[in-house]
Amino acid sequence: MKHRWVVSPSKGADGFAGLGKHSTKIMDTAQLSRASSEPQLELIASWWHTLIVLVIAALNAFRAAIYANHARAGLGTSRSHLYLRTIVFECAFLALVTLGVWLRGSSLQTIFGRRWRSMGQMLRDLGIGVGLWFLAIIVVSVLSGHSRPADGTIAFLLPQTPMEMMLWVLVSIIAGIGEEAIYRGYLQKQFAVLTGSLAIGILISAAAFGAVHVYQGWSRATVIAISAILFGVVAHWRRTVRPGMFAHGLQDAIAPLLLKLLRH
Repeated sequence: MKHRWVVSPSKGADGFAGLGKHSTKIMDTAQLSRASSEPQLELIASWWHTLIVLVIAALNAFRAAIYANHARAGLGTSRSHLYLRTIVFECAFLALVTLGVWLRGSSLQTIFGRRWRSMGQMLRDLGIGVGLWFLAIIVVSVLSGHSRPADGTIAFLLPQTPMEMMLWVLVSIIAGIGEEAIYRGYLQKQFAVLTGSLAIGILISAAAFGAVHVYQGWSRATVIAISAILFGVVAHWRRTVRPGMFAHGLQDAIAPLLLKLLRH
């Protein structure tokens, strides 16, 4: 196959177009065609690392389901101990994910999004986060309207004392950061590349997120999975999980207050 070459003259120091050594740009159109046909998405960590992440998530979900059954029967540990253990796990799990991204040579911005370069960017993401939180509240309320009250299945999780409330807020912040980075920043991208479809990547990561919340009951886990689709779409649209982190943390932090208001 005969290659065609495109010569693009550029202006030199004298302001006129030239074809000298430093003013000529030569491009192989065949190479341009191949580059444009290459997929832009690529794995941000190895497939075996993703498998390890999924196995750990599944094992933790299984352990959480066992603990939930014991707690509902009055056999669980104290809530403060549960909150502290959750904080340790969330931090360690996020560290494992970032390690896999780093070993692959990918930037951590691939799972957290680009850094804010101005106050305007930060305020915009926060504003989108508030909108996402409000929309998620509506979606969860509508989908949960005809199901069993949420506090009936997660009463063992809710804080009862000021100290527990402080720990709950801390858990909510850490979970909002960690889970959005893991499920929307990491797994969603990995599944999108492995399946060759962004939509499937969003759906699988949302399903996985709902599955790890089965300890709250199947109906509530389904609602969480559907809500996670919304978070996944926003994360892809904004190319960052920061709005989702803010909405996620806020939603979890005020959940006890909202449940009390719903009772009355």
